[in-house]
Amino acid sequence: MFVKVCGLSTAEDVATAVDAGADAVGFVLTTSPRRVDAGLARELVASAPPGVLTVAVFRGEPATEIAATALDCGVAAVQLHGDYSPADYAALRRFPLRLVRAASATGDRSLRGDSLRGGSLRGGSLRCGDLGEDLLLVDSPTPGSGQTWDWGARDVRPEGHWLLAGGLRPDNVAEAVRRLTPWGVDVSSGVERARGVKDHTLIRAFVSAAKSAAPTW
Repeated sequence: MFVKVCGLSTAEDVATAVDAGADAVGFVLTTSPRRVDAGLARELVASAPPGVLTVAVFRGEPATEIAATALDCGVAAVQLHGDYSPADYAALRRFPLRLVRAASATGDRSLRGDSLRGGSLRGGSLRCGDLGEDLLLVDSPTPGSGQTWDWGARDVRPEGHWLLAGGLRPDNVAEAVRRLTPWGVDVSSGVERARGVKDHTLIRAFVSAAKSAAPTW
C-alpha cells in the first residue's frame, strides 16, 4: 500500500512521516492554510531521503509557473488540482517530474471516461494516465477539507495506479481501503491537531493502519 502524507510544513513533519514508513510526502505551494513558500519547500525536500517521493501541490497556476517552481524546489513530482488540459500535462511531461492528476469524486471536468457521479464509482472506464499522468488521486469535492465521499461502491474502481483521498483518518483508512481497494492513499487534514498543524502521533497511526490494510484484489 502506497501512502502519501501531504501538507507538511516542518522538518519534523517530514522526519515523522518518513520514519513511519510513508512512501511520499507532499508540500502545498498554492493557496491553502498549509501553504509553504518555495524556500521552505526546498529545505523540506532536501530533508527527505532518496526513495521517498517528494510532491509539490498546485491548483490553477500555469504549467510554466508550476514547472519553474517545482524545479526550483527540487521535488520529484507535481500534483495538479483544477482544470488542466492534455496540453498542460504534455508541457509538464518535458521536465523530469512525475505527474499526479487530482480529480473530484463528484464529476470533476478533468475526469476521462465515466466520472465519479454522486460520490460513487460508475462504469469502470476511469483510468490513470488518461491525461498523461503517472498517478491519479481521487479526492473529495473540496480537497484538504477533511470531507469524505461515498465509499460504498466497491464493484468498480479506477484502473491503474490511483490514490484514495478525502476524509481519511487513522480510524477509517482500513475500512476505506477494504471498500475501494485503491493502489494507495493520501492524507492531510486527517493527521492534524489543528488546521494546518500536523500531529505526529496521528501520522504514525495513519501510516501503520494504511500499511496494515492489505488490498483484496
